[in-house]
Amino acid sequence: MDFTGSRPPLPESPAARRNKGPILEVLKRVLPESGAVLEIASGTGEHVVHFAEALPGLVFQPAEMDPAALGVLRLRRDRAKLPNIAPPLVLDVREPTWPVTRADAVLCINMIHIAPWTAAIGLLRGAAAVLPRGGPLVLYGPFFRADAPTAPSNTAFDLSLKARDPDWGVRRLEDVTAAAAEQGLDLAERIEMPANNLVVVYRRR
Repeated sequence: MDFTGSRPPLPESPAARRNKGPILEVLKRVLPESGAVLEIASGTGEHVVHFAEALPGLVFQPAEMDPAALGVLRLRRDRAKLPNIAPPLVLDVREPTWPVTRADAVLCINMIHIAPWTAAIGLLRGAAAVLPRGGPLVLYGPFFRADAPTAPSNTAFDLSLKARDPDWGVRRLEDVTAAAAEQGLDLAERIEMPANNLVVVYRRR
């Protein structure tokens, strides 16, 4: 059998495969119809390709701090051949200056619980700096909430994260919202998602 010209498969995330559809349904409603969307911690790039295919009026800017992930991102973007995905950028949210100076929306999926709290603060500070008034910062992931019982799966997940790194862990939504408010980002909406996750939308004051 001739495999000339065949391409090796790219890494895939089972979580991204499961959640990209439900997240897209929310994004269709909360993102602007046109403009630039900065995606932080783009990972394997499966989300950004799925969203860019479905939302051609938006230009997506993927970003990662991990060099290995950047290589996968570039390959997935090249294979997708979508005109509305910009070349991936190196971006560490903790840096005081980001390589992007303006975005109409900022999207971050499953990051703040697998990073130190300083990364969450950096994300909020940087998003507030690049967003226009009313622009959304959209977060997806698990959260602890004072007004809702904690799912056993989230408790177990939090313990497993802390075992890997004591600076990681599922964040309290109230803590994230308070930190966001300090940066000029107000909680606009929270949407219940499958597998005990939330989409949380903050908007620039």
